[in-house]
Amino acid sequence: MNETELKKLIASGETEVIEFKEIPNESFFKTISAFTNTKGGTILIGVDKKGYIKGVDPSAKFLEDLTNRIVNKLLIYPEIDVIEIDKRVIIVTVPYSSNPVSYEGHYFERVGNTTREMSQSKLKALLYKGESWDSLTGDFSMEEIDQDTVKTFISLAVESKRLTSLSLKDHVGVILSKIGLMVEGKLTNGAILLFGKNPQKYFINLSVRIGRFKTETTIIDDKWATGNLFKQFEKTENILKQSICVKYEINDFHRKDVWDYPISALREVVLNAFIHRDYFNIANFILIKVYDDHIWFHNPGGLIEGITISELKEQHGSFLRNPLIAKVFYLAGLIEQYGSGTLRMVEWMREAGLPEPEYEEGKGGFSAYFYKDIYTEDNLKRMDLSDRQIKAILYVKERGKITNKQYQELSNVSKPTATRDLSELVGRELFKLKGKGKRDIHYTLSEPKMSQ
Repeated sequence: MNETELKKLIASGETEVIEFKEIPNESFFKTISAFTNTKGGTILIGVDKKGYIKGVDPSAKFLEDLTNRIVNKLLIYPEIDVIEIDKRVIIVTVPYSSNPVSYEGHYFERVGNTTREMSQSKLKALLYKGESWDSLTGDFSMEEIDQDTVKTFISLAVESKRLTSLSLKDHVGVILSKIGLMVEGKLTNGAILLFGKNPQKYFINLSVRIGRFKTETTIIDDKWATGNLFKQFEKTENILKQSICVKYEINDFHRKDVWDYPISALREVVLNAFIHRDYFNIANFILIKVYDDHIWFHNPGGLIEGITISELKEQHGSFLRNPLIAKVFYLAGLIEQYGSGTLRMVEWMREAGLPEPEYEEGKGGFSAYFYKDIYTEDNLKRMDLSDRQIKAILYVKERGKITNKQYQELSNVSKPTATRDLSELVGRELFKLKGKGKRDIHYTLSEPKMSQ
């Protein structure tokens, strides 16, 4: 690195891969650990946090001592360079390491331009990099396996025509071995979670908590779905059905159940949570909060590397955190293609005349939001409506109806403009025109077509 390159590097400021240190203190060694465990990086010694060059001891002994301390404390050999710009700056280049590097028994990571200690769940995932949680074996007995759940799985898999090489006559050990859940005679974590009699005996928080909320602080109900994943799936669906409303439509003497949300979408979001959650994070559970106008599904663990939030509503590849769990649900016919779940949820919500689900990364994991209320401000903005029209819809949502005159007063527009705006809302089936006679004419909300 030459003087020009160094000045350019300093001018860029501290980043995920650049750190300034006036002296090689304790935080210097933590940053080396963080860089090796994240993406690698460069530490400039003799530069303060504002980017001013303070310089360091120019002696050869200082440099030798620094090298020895790094090697002794971290057992790595970084590249060390020295540049003189009136004062001496030491450049320590740290490569990424596939093997986690600790300092004083603690592991650190780089997040933005800060160094912080790595969580236990992230450390486990790093230590087992290349191996998924569901493929790790443990000291489990075959007595832990629930025979009835295995039989249910085989029946579903045969019915879906995705597993024809096995039958109910096969020994459980043979079945689990053929689908990768038993390795060299040892059961995997995935075998216990999918088919165990009581997985919570080993993994206490690998369950689902479902709450019914009136407000953020007013809880109406609080229930848990425990057991293996097949039982958790069944229990979660039943609890969700108890927490939402259903109406009945009669057509040609046949009754059709119409739920607040399409049941197929609810099933899919739960299955996605089972398949994609971070099971190394055993401190947290899948959380579902049901409100009057929406449901929040929260799953421990963010998106797996290789996929972004924006891609979830587009055709995208499959990035599996727990491939064996995904495989079992696929063979059972409970999911279709890997990676298609988020798209199918969008389609089902649209077909039901509801807003598309919202996906979000944060709050310690991944969230999906299902909205029952079509007339939310965010959803209206996506319909390419004017600010006046959105204001009118929210007005009717609160007060039940609006007249042409009220529209004029609400947005301070002329009668022709109000008439044109209202006519467009009727044409798009967002408003219904009601009343007889000029004095009785008013507009109410209708059920819009979400394809608009």
